[in-house]
Amino acid sequence: MITKRIIPCLDVKNGRVVKGVNFEGLSDVSSPVELGKYYSDNGADELVFYDITASSEGRALFTDILREVASKIFIPLTVGGGINTVEDFDRVLKCGADKVSVNSGAIKNPSLIYQAAKRYGNQCVVLSVDAKRVDGKFKVFAKGGRENTGMDALEWIKRGVDNGAGEIVLNSIDTDGVKGGFDLEMLSKVCDIVSVPVIASGGAGKKEDFITLFKTLSKVDAGLAASIFHFGEVEIKDLKNTLNLSGIPVRI
Repeated sequence: MITKRIIPCLDVKNGRVVKGVNFEGLSDVSSPVELGKYYSDNGADELVFYDITASSEGRALFTDILREVASKIFIPLTVGGGINTVEDFDRVLKCGADKVSVNSGAIKNPSLIYQAAKRYGNQCVVLSVDAKRVDGKFKVFAKGGRENTGMDALEWIKRGVDNGAGEIVLNSIDTDGVKGGFDLEMLSKVCDIVSVPVIASGGAGKKEDFITLFKTLSKVDAGLAASIFHFGEVEIKDLKNTLNLSGIPVRI
């Protein structure tokens, strides 16, 4: 049986890890280098690094900090933020990333997913989708959740996988930072239409939320969270032991 992955997420702004609620009200947390090493040493299966203002500020991702983070960790690293071209993929991969996450860049240029997958392989291309309910429909938001694209999230995700995305990170803006549990309804609909790994993001508040996630939606491959790990509310090793005792396969 394939083990479920636990993935902490570093939202980086101006070289520091930050966290907010519903993508707003960001507060300073820690150094991404220190935090990344801590998670690598303490049971995380992978690490996600998002330069969260690169797209909205129209600049390239901070590669100096990324390079330092990559040198300190020994788990797979997914990196996103300001990825707009195949050259951006190349630059980030050369800094030590294992996978590259695209969001706003793919919305602006949908062929980017195909081009990157063709050059680097599907396993290297992660489509990150920030989605929110608007009039009863799941809509795609761009620029760190600030801009409603009007696109249907399920159609966009299906299109991304058809173009070569090897993994989906589904960020529910409705549940982000609220700590009331993952967005099971949205995740279920995504799992029904794709066959690639789906990572659940947004809403984790306690260990039980991960148990509910994996027991309710067996197709979800991983749970991603930020603040509950950053602020020590849940320790990854403790979470994994709890999941293991609940019959959910994890790497201990």
